[in-house]
Amino acid sequence: MKLQRKNRLRATALGALAVSGALVLTACGSDDNTATGPDGGDKTNAASNIKCEDAKGQLRAAGSSAQKNAMDVWVKNFQAACSGVEVNYQAIGSGGGITNFTQGQVAFAGSDSALKPEEVEESKKICKGGQGINLPMVGGPVAIGYNLDGVDNLVLDSATIAKIFDSKIKKWNDPAIAKLNPEAKLPDSAIQAFHRSDESGTTQNLHKYLSEAAPADWKHDPKSKSWLAPGGQAANGSSGVASQVKQTQGSIGYFELSYASSQSISTVKLDTGAAAPVEATSENASKAIAAAKIKGTGKDLALSLDYKTKAEGAYPIILVTYEIACDKGNKAETLPTLKAFLNYTASEEGQKVLTDAGYAPLPAEIAAKVREIVPTLS
Repeated sequence: MKLQRKNRLRATALGALAVSGALVLTACGSDDNTATGPDGGDKTNAASNIKCEDAKGQLRAAGSSAQKNAMDVWVKNFQAACSGVEVNYQAIGSGGGITNFTQGQVAFAGSDSALKPEEVEESKKICKGGQGINLPMVGGPVAIGYNLDGVDNLVLDSATIAKIFDSKIKKWNDPAIAKLNPEAKLPDSAIQAFHRSDESGTTQNLHKYLSEAAPADWKHDPKSKSWLAPGGQAANGSSGVASQVKQTQGSIGYFELSYASSQSISTVKLDTGAAAPVEATSENASKAIAAAKIKGTGKDLALSLDYKTKAEGAYPIILVTYEIACDKGNKAETLPTLKAFLNYTASEEGQKVLTDAGYAPLPAEIAAKVREIVPTLS
């Protein structure tokens, strides 16, 4: 048994030191994973420097499916470092996560859009003496994935994407698509567009992009988390949309890059007006997210994103997922674990694992602000 524990410890240490290894870490219940500091109060994983502090028991959370793959990595690393802790994150969509949070069912929610004013007011009922605040944690591109035999480098612009999802462009060899892809052999076949069936911050971010970048062609409410355009077929969650695109010839849909990468789904390059079409990559999304401005006040770090950027190499269909928690009035039994977990996800180490998982780490200035605020949660 001692040999097994030592082997597990060694595997955990190696995995935490390498970003790629973070994807295969598993929870380990051995006390050998932690060490007690000189004062006896701060437990820290010797290999990864994840500070467990007084974390214990179960931490329940729910929300954005966009960050699920990132959350899976974070949870595995945190549980491997912190003995006796379980983080239970349910990827039910941003809308469902916020509802669970404002009803006091979870310690924090994941949302791909900041709380609306009415949601902030609702949060005050469970955040005694405080309110829900937006803590940006995960960045990344919303990829436009497609499945079209013989077409490997599809280029679209904002107006064409808007018309496709609004059922105004219905065939792959439409003149607008052909003009952007003069060398592609586009079939005379119907486009099958897939969208989210659940309330989603991913949907809302696509709405915002199309509303700002193609205002003449997209007239739907950019603030809506529900899909509003006519036609198309619905699927639940980013995973559901990605699965449908993967198995349906002639299809197109939208989801986070990690879903496209994990299922080898081709993604659209965007003609933004820059010198060359821009690919959906973590690096290119980071270039767009770097221009984000903080619009929240006090401890709230809600961001304003530039969806119309024409900067070279900047991919503009982006989202930032927030972890939403109470600034004051968190439940005493879960507060230590909440702070320890969010301290880790916002840390340099927590952010480093995002790129290999298909996400974009937060810009350094924004990440630094998150790290200042998390320890003040009460």
